[in-house]
Amino acid sequence: MSRPVSRVLTLLELLQSGGVRTVAELADRLGVGERTVRRYVDHLVDLDVPVESVRGRYGGYRLAPGHRMPPLMLTDDEALAVLLGLVAGRRTGITAAAGTAGETAAAKVRRVLPERLRHRLDAVLDSLTFTTAPAGSAAPEAAVLLPVADAVRHHRPLAIRYTGSGGSGGSGERTVYPYGLVAHAGRWYVTGRDLSVGEDRTFRLDRIHGARVLPGTFEPPPGPGPAERVLTALATAPYRHEVTVRVRGTAEEIRARLPRSVAVVAAADDAGEGEGDGEGWCRVEIRAERLDWLPGLLASLDRPFVVERPDELRGLVADLADRLMAAARGTPPPRD
Repeated sequence: MSRPVSRVLTLLELLQSGGVRTVAELADRLGVGERTVRRYVDHLVDLDVPVESVRGRYGGYRLAPGHRMPPLMLTDDEALAVLLGLVAGRRTGITAAAGTAGETAAAKVRRVLPERLRHRLDAVLDSLTFTTAPAGSAAPEAAVLLPVADAVRHHRPLAIRYTGSGGSGGSGERTVYPYGLVAHAGRWYVTGRDLSVGEDRTFRLDRIHGARVLPGTFEPPPGPGPAERVLTALATAPYRHEVTVRVRGTAEEIRARLPRSVAVVAAADDAGEGEGDGEGWCRVEIRAERLDWLPGLLASLDRPFVVERPDELRGLVADLADRLMAAARGTPPPRD
């Protein structure tokens, strides 16, 4: 959509909010001159939108009293796409609409649809079930998401108030050079340079309680994109255990089996003792609060691997191997 058309539609939205809007106010909101505002008003009049000119000290423009916009014009496919998008976004936790905004938005769309189409879409929504449980709500506030997105798009510094996990670590006010917005696993993140510590950081938007775009600009650095930065940050977050495992195979093959948010995979500098069989090995680094789930994950790779650290993980892998051998022989596992 071209910028003039977008601004004409924004003007219409401002007038629809009610009351009289002065020319100076509209020019400020649209970022244009007063003469341009009058030209945009003429465009609306040409489209049969009844915009009235109000004279006097507090004059300006308003929509004619009692005017209602025509019903939302959507095809069956478009209406279904909009409503299913709202339902799916709310279900997966990826919607950016906090509270009941998603539900009220869907209700408004349904209210202006023709009755025939509304009943058909209601049948779809009423009969739809999901195979997964609803995701936890971590929707960012619009007052946070919108300035963050604006700062990302225009490469501007951002001032945020942030509360870290548990209300502690990483909390407080800071200035950030935001590189990008990323949606992952039902949560929204912004990654960028934290100027207070001089390091790249990743922040959850639902933990940001205030965001303000600052003057000036910056140049995003070359290198990994925002999504890769966020996944790497999640995989290297500080947890109780730091796990290092060598796995035989290429980095691409191993990454296809291990999510980037779980593990960092890189080609190993050396093959290791007793591993010189001509095939490549990779070093896999994983941060984990518990180790009990890792033996099964490593077994699912279906590739030779060597645990470098911690020693406790070797014992857990051996225990899993004993249980699998017992299951293969059909013998019950020993009682503890």
